[in-house]
Amino acid sequence: MEKFQKVKELVAAIEADAEKFYNAGNNAAGTRVRKGMQDLKVLAQEIRTEVTEKKNAK
Repeated sequence: MEKFQKVKELVAAIEADAEKFYNAGNNAAGTRVRKGMQDLKVLAQEIRTEVTEKKNAK
């Protein structure tokens, strides 16, 4: 559940940069959004692996 909380925090952190990129055209914010989304992808995969392991352990 700890990793899921990190996902929520990461999405919240990316939100400000997404706003700057899409509405203000700030390209540096776009780069930060892309990095944040990559981090989110890695974290999501970790959660998937953890859930699968826990499910199969039963």
